[in-house]
Amino acid sequence: MLKRLAHRPFLRPLLGGIAAAALLAACDQVDLRLERAKEVADAAAGQISGETVVDPGARNLEAASLQDRALAGTVMAEFVIDDEERPLFAIGSIIAKPRDIPVAEMAPLDVEEMTAEELEYFESAEAPPSETLEALPPPPSVLSDAVRGGEVLAESALPKRIILDPRSATKSRQEIAEAGREIDRAITEEPVAQNRLKRMTQEEFKALPVEEKTEVRKLARRAPVDKVAVQRQLDANEVMLQTMTRYGIGGEVALSRQGQMVIQIGADGASPTQFRGKGVGPADFLVRADEFKCPDSMQPDEVGNDLALATACVVRDLRASGQFEYVEPDFIFQNQFVRRPKEKPPQPGTGSSGSSGSSGSSGSSGTPTVPVSYTPDDPLWSLQWHFRDRGTSDGRSPGGAGFETFWSRQATVGSRSVVVAVVDTGLQMSHPDIAASPNIMPGYDMVSDPRMGNDGDGRDADPNDPGDLCDPTKPYAADSFHGTHVAGTIGAAATNNAAGVAGGAWNVRIVPVRALGKCGGRLSDINDGIRWAAGLIPAEGPGDTEIWNENPADIINLSIGLLGACPASLQDAIDSVTERGVIVVSAAGNARMSTSLYAPAGCRNVVTVAASDARGQITPYSNYGPEVMLLAPGGDLTRDDNGDGKPDGVLSTKAASNCYDPVTGEGVETCYYAYEQGTSMAAPHVSAALALLKSRSPSATREQLISTLRGGLDPRQPLQCSGLCSQYPGTTPLPDNPDMCSRPCGTGLLNLANIPAPSTGGGGR
Repeated sequence: MLKRLAHRPFLRPLLGGIAAAALLAACDQVDLRLERAKEVADAAAGQISGETVVDPGARNLEAASLQDRALAGTVMAEFVIDDEERPLFAIGSIIAKPRDIPVAEMAPLDVEEMTAEELEYFESAEAPPSETLEALPPPPSVLSDAVRGGEVLAESALPKRIILDPRSATKSRQEIAEAGREIDRAITEEPVAQNRLKRMTQEEFKALPVEEKTEVRKLARRAPVDKVAVQRQLDANEVMLQTMTRYGIGGEVALSRQGQMVIQIGADGASPTQFRGKGVGPADFLVRADEFKCPDSMQPDEVGNDLALATACVVRDLRASGQFEYVEPDFIFQNQFVRRPKEKPPQPGTGSSGSSGSSGSSGSSGTPTVPVSYTPDDPLWSLQWHFRDRGTSDGRSPGGAGFETFWSRQATVGSRSVVVAVVDTGLQMSHPDIAASPNIMPGYDMVSDPRMGNDGDGRDADPNDPGDLCDPTKPYAADSFHGTHVAGTIGAAATNNAAGVAGGAWNVRIVPVRALGKCGGRLSDINDGIRWAAGLIPAEGPGDTEIWNENPADIINLSIGLLGACPASLQDAIDSVTERGVIVVSAAGNARMSTSLYAPAGCRNVVTVAASDARGQITPYSNYGPEVMLLAPGGDLTRDDNGDGKPDGVLSTKAASNCYDPVTGEGVETCYYAYEQGTSMAAPHVSAALALLKSRSPSATREQLISTLRGGLDPRQPLQCSGLCSQYPGTTPLPDNPDMCSRPCGTGLLNLANIPAPSTGGGGR
């Protein structure tokens, strides 16, 4: 049953301002002045009724084209939480890792010298004797040909897949043996592929600028083909073959460089499966995990033709074999927008076709913007309260994150040497504020199942977001274009270009990694997306090639969530990148529960972010718990605390419908900017903040950057993390208000204005 939360009843146009204030105080326990509430109610009523809404403080709005200023999002009376939402898994897909795969020990990074592992990586390369190290060009070219040895990074692929056919165990064992021989050959030949990378000595490394040392180190993250890891996977195929034979099913096993295997069951090696799933959704390929469990006593002949149950039972049996470090279903993750009822279309007579004004965005020149002023000239900037300095005077917001002061005090809006990867639904590559943005680097589409891809194929080099609508019968169902909104907050949108919105880190590089598609994202795709984003593993290219990420990430944003403890394979992927210096930022989740019951928020080695509103208080939907490090702006579309007639959501890039012109108030059919809410919106503020800190101190380590971030937080007060006890069972009542309960939500609120200017010489605090 959908639970509907009506926090702001005064938003209904028929209620007056005085009644609105009374209801607000009763519901939220906030003592607002009656005059202020009347202004809010009048503004909201005017917006809903289609009356003209004028933004006197929104500079550059009137001069901007309609395309560059139209937006979506009105103040809502309620939002929706689906209390029946439960974790799903992909039918027939299993993730496993064999035991006894050695873990590479990572030496502490020294600012001036390469580690032994890094030095070995570059000494193995064989560049022509005539090649000399030249001064490297600045990013985004990252590394010159003198170091890289060529622009093309596609290399011969390793044999990754083994077909297990229960009808012919002998044939399957022969295929396993042949895969082993091919991998042996690939390991022998791999140094030849590294000829593309120039040999580099310790002395040459020391001579590089700090930013280029960082780029060289990222390149050396690439995981080699480890003979032991591969052999353990080959050995495990025998156990899998025996297990599948018992159930009369075949399958395909995908091997990897770091030992994590993906097992697809349901094919007999020659023809379509005899099994039929009992899934949910239009393609019948997902099931609820709590409805398909394999009892300890269940035998293979009892499974019948139920592939979902067979998946659970194969997981059970592989775990019991003792051969694996972990075995788990391929869980489905969701984006962390807070769902809401569908918005009503513009009223007749008030809408616009969207054709008035300029037909195109003023856009970007394709060159990184160097600001003359540190105040963006984007026309919708004045509505982005979440980037403003914290305060109550004009131009400030009580819930602002202090980006304005940071930009001017630190004299930086980002650096081309810093890379943020967004593992999400992909990007709307044709978005007018993104298409010409110099910040967008080549990404990848990691969605392996064409049924979830929604673009007609599986994995490829196109991270464009075609939409992710799953079940159109749900009242809040719509394509989310979630990754576009998240990436826009970080800095995907061209900023200071007199069009649209501003991003938090204007001049950093953004790598879009599409891992969520129709109905969500597979855990296996997310795991590979994390590793690829960090530059650890290649993606599969056409013609048996491997495509490496040429822009390995310093920071990876995960605005995604799964109801459940952190899956072992996800923790493995996170650990593999964080031990190499990458920072992983996670949304806390929107289920109003402890982050220990949510992933990746409850995983180790992540920066978990809860959502705050424009008052600086935790939002009603946000998860909470000891795993939360801090609060950051996530927005609340049911509030309008500054009384501008617009919701206190986070305003960013995404295509939307049912829009309006903020200058005239007239309806507009479609637009490219929208208010949204969720811990998904909070996480990218922190990713942008960390990117700015890395730009400010390029040699700072992961630990130093996180320490600097913590040191700049505004200490929170008990009220800032409180909510109605009736909505949060098990939390602690406030001493002076037994109806309100406190929730753990980190040590403070993001406020970059607290970060002092760096001392000469850089480095983290």
